[in-house]
Order: sequence, then C-alpha cells, then structure tokens
Amino acid sequence: MTSADMTPGGVPGTTRDGAPDTTPGSTPGTSRDGARDINPYGTPGAPTRILLADDHALVRGGVRLILDAEPDLTVVAEAADGAEAVALARTQDVDLAVLDISMPRMTGLQAARELSRLKPELRILILTMYDNEQYFFEALKAGASGYVLKSVADRDLVEACRAAVRDEPFIYPGAETALIRTYLDRAEQGRPLPDKAVTEREEEILKLVAEGHSSKEIGDLLVISPKTVERHRANLLQKLGMRDRLELTRYAIRVGLIEP
Repeated sequence: MTSADMTPGGVPGTTRDGAPDTTPGSTPGTSRDGARDINPYGTPGAPTRILLADDHALVRGGVRLILDAEPDLTVVAEAADGAEAVALARTQDVDLAVLDISMPRMTGLQAARELSRLKPELRILILTMYDNEQYFFEALKAGASGYVLKSVADRDLVEACRAAVRDEPFIYPGAETALIRTYLDRAEQGRPLPDKAVTEREEEILKLVAEGHSSKEIGDLLVISPKTVERHRANLLQKLGMRDRLELTRYAIRVGLIEP
C-alpha cells in the first residue's frame, strides 16, 4: 500500500478509509446540501424561468417537453394568447418569454412590444411557423432577441433560449443568407427596410375585427370607446383600399394576424 492510499484526500471525494467524503464542497459543483449550484452550461443559480405562450395546447406541450428536459431551463407559466402572456408576466417571476406569433386577442408581436415596455429586462423569443423576413424584422423591433421556426424547434429552440439569456441574438440558420442578401440589395438600391402598412393601434383593431368582435367588445378590450374603434376601422378600410369586414379578415389572415 502506498502513502497516497493512506493520505486523507488521496482519492478525490473520499475520506481516510475510502468512503465517500461528505464534507461541504468536496464534490465540484455542489453546495453544502449536495445540490448542484452551477448548471452544466456554466450559468450560476437556478434554471432560467420561461413563460410559454401558444394558443395550441398540443404545441405548448411539445415545446415544454423540449425545454423542461434541459437542466438549465424550466417552463413556469403557460398562456393561450398574447394578452394572457402579458398578464402572467406582470404577476410571475420569469426570465424569458417564448411567444407564438399568431394568437387570439393579441399576437406574439403585440405581446412582445407590450412586454418590452413593461419589463425591459425580460428576454423574448418568437417561436413561429412563418419563415418571413418581415416578421423577423418586426420581432426585432418589438424587442425580441431571437426568431425560431417551429419546424426546427427541436433543433434550435434550446440554443436560442440560452443565447437570449446571454443577451445574444439568435437567427435561425436558414434565414441568415436570405436576410443578408435582402439587406445588401436594399442598401445597394438605396431603399429602406419595408415599413408596416398599419400602425400598432390599427393592427390591434384589425386583429380583433377579423376575429369577429363587435365595436363594443373591442372597445372594452382596448379600453377605448366604440366610436374610436369605428374611426380606426374606417381608417383601415381607406388605407388598405378595402370595403368591408370580410376583406379586412382576408388581409389579417394574409399578414399572419390570425390563422385561417
């Protein structure tokens, strides 16, 4: 038997007689009670607390399985629409919001704008089925730090969440070439990035009109008068060159405010 065998600590994590060492801090990455105090990715403290918003329960369930399988991520709240996501963020301690774009009452982009105003420190990711550069730019303007396609969420979402927590942007790989080409083309031609056709308030009105809400219901939801709603709707019809609610609904579907 060698001297190393008899020396306390000769084998890391053991005592004089070779039994496991229970001394606080004897095992790297553990606290006094033996729990891990550093996750495998080097982030101190508890897992990132995530608010997940999607109007499809099955999608939320699948995304939650992906996120909760990671030791540094945990879903602590779920919302079925953007308005519920904003309400939950007001009352719950969350570090990251993962928002679908197309949701009832308030879209993910609308919710992102509101969350950015309410909680500037909250990180935001957009999770969507739309491979669309306009949505991508709108997401960035709304305060999101990343844009992930649902079709590759199993591959990209976890890394996008970690990037957001590190305050780094995340662009889904397939979009990079197209976005850079679009930017360079516009710069070469001296054209600015595309503007939205409607204002944020008009977008809110348009979405709710397309969902079938009456002027009174919209007024109650947005805390404005029915007459103000009617004025916004008339402005939308004139601005977009449309005649009635049906055409507004078709437009809302085309631009992704509601699902067909």
